This record gives sequence, structure tokens and C-alpha cells, in this order.
Amino acid sequence: MKLSFTVDGDEFLLAGEASSQVKKVLKQLGVSSAIIRKIAIAMYEAEINMVLHANGGSIDVDITPEKIYILFQDEGPGIKDIELAMQEGYSTASDEIRELGFGAGMGLPNMKRYSDDLKISSELGKGTKVEITVYLNREGD
Repeated sequence: MKLSFTVDGDEFLLAGEASSQVKKVLKQLGVSSAIIRKIAIAMYEAEINMVLHANGGSIDVDITPEKIYILFQDEGPGIKDIELAMQEGYSTASDEIRELGFGAGMGLPNMKRYSDDLKISSELGKGTKVEITVYLNREGD
């Protein structure tokens, strides 16, 4: 099953809509609550980052019997230092974003924590691509 979403970078109130929709679909498909939780958290973090830092983007979700693969693409400013950005607490969020309760520097670390496979590629001035995979039939899930 394939799902696609567009994330509006100007609409904070809609941030999280795609992850909510995917969560509903996964529930209907009978996916375990533990897997749904992982997907919902990782996806929300990526989605909110698109709104905060990249003026939106696109999300493509591919659900198979083996895994859930999610591709996030934006045309934002890019991530200067991915390794640094992966450190808990590191944030480039503005004071305005922090006043809204975002920008704690946990987005990328949480994406890693709640995915089985995370790939991030970014080019300054061109955008960022984030790939999240969660496997459905792993021990301990």
C-alpha cells in the first residue's frame, strides 16, 4: 500500500496530519501497537522538522507485509552537519520556534531511536531526504 502527503510549511496546526493518517491506516491493517507507536513518533518528528526548518515537503509511505518505509523530501536549506544535528539537544531552531515549544534538539535523535533504519542525506541550499524503515516482523516488536 502506498500513501503520499504534502506538508505545508506555513501551517503549524496541520503538522502531524500525515503521521495521524498513517497511524489510522496501520490500526485498520492490524499492525501491532508497538510498531504503530514507533512509526507515529518517528514520522511526527520528521514531519514537524519539515514545517520548522524546510517550509514543508513531501512524504511517501510504502507499507508491505515486511516493513513500513517512509521517504521525506524537502527543498529547505539543508543540514550543514548531520552528525552534529544527530546529537540530543542540538538545535538550529529560532527563539520564536522555541517559544512555541519546539526546537529542543530531539527530532533527529528520536527518528533514529524509533526506526529500525534511518538514512539522512542533505545538500545545503537544495534540501534534505530522510528515509525511515520499521520492520514488521522483528523479534521484540
